Amino acid sequence: MTEKEEFVPDDKIDLRGVLCPINFVKTKLKLEMLDTGQILEVILDDGEPMRSVPRSIKEEGHKIVKVENLDNSYRILIKKV
Repeated sequence: MTEKEEFVPDDKIDLRGVLCPINFVKTKLKLEMLDTGQILEVILDDGEPMRSVPRSIKEEGHKIVKVENLDNSYRILIKKV
């Protein structure tokens, strides 16, 4: 894997405005619909959602492959493991 490698999401979910822990639950449910190795793009609000969702996803065994700041929100790419 190189630094310039781009990950193309297989599915997307925009969770801006969704409160914790519902945003994690929705992310987890969306990941369950993907096959191993597929990429999910998740848009999260800054603050608690961004602190808790990536941590919880890693605890589930999945891999965060990219985090991008979008002003008041973040775009994260998650690889299902």
